[in-house]
Amino acid sequence: MIGKLKGFIDGYGEDYLVLDVSGVGYVVHCSTRTLQNLKGRGEIISLIIETQVREDSIRLFGFDSEKERDWFRLLQSVQGVGAKVALAILSIHATSELSSAIAFGDKTAIARAPGVGPKLAARIVAELKDKAPLPDSFDTSFDKHTSLTETSNLPSAMNDAISALVNLGYARPQCTAAIISSIKKLGETAETSVLIRQGLKELAS
Repeated sequence: MIGKLKGFIDGYGEDYLVLDVSGVGYVVHCSTRTLQNLKGRGEIISLIIETQVREDSIRLFGFDSEKERDWFRLLQSVQGVGAKVALAILSIHATSELSSAIAFGDKTAIARAPGVGPKLAARIVAELKDKAPLPDSFDTSFDKHTSLTETSNLPSAMNDAISALVNLGYARPQCTAAIISSIKKLGETAETSVLIRQGLKELAS
């Protein structure tokens, strides 16, 4: 199984590039965002590779970061999302934007990707809300790869505020995102009551 390739760009297609590795040309499918970030023809690049083996084909998908590759895998865990749709979503949204959309249940943002209708967008948000990493925009000194449902590493004031919002009927992933966003604005010394008030504003926005 191929996990990484390094070589020079020998050509481009609409959704792929040809990567020459020691004289062997690999067709690697990429998101539009990844292709736009790469250098020009003849430049040496390194791509993280996801290999998909089917009965009639072997396809390679390339990513400029492990985070993008992980999102590619995660999206395909949702029924109705294949490699083509996953790449379409990653072409529209950076990983940080995708994390935020999932965290706040923004089905409209997800549905902007080609091939993603309202029903599929709703399914993606519903199924991934407990699996998505924290949005980068909410990252302060906390581990940005922490699940939105695993908050044991957060300060007690934050945990108490999250629990209070959950008790009001909000989903824990959205509450966690809201409180992390709140503490970024208010500072890490903010008291629980202040965090709750700000968290409600974040949830309502």
